[in-house]
Amino acid sequence: MEQVNEAIKHKVSELAKNGRITCAEATELAKAQGVPPTIVGQAADAAGVKITACQLGCFGVKKEG
Repeated sequence: MEQVNEAIKHKVSELAKNGRITCAEATELAKAQGVPPTIVGQAADAAGVKITACQLGCFGVKKEG
């Protein structure tokens, strides 16, 4: 397993509400940090944060409109 970026893990934890962030938030964080979304996903996993409301339905709970 790759080493988790601790700075991004911390940012994911800061963004999380009730242990969750949206896919859009994760994608924006990746863009802001200049890293691939998979790095944010790994950091979220390490922080125990779930990624939700994924536009593709790939990450857990899909947000109902």
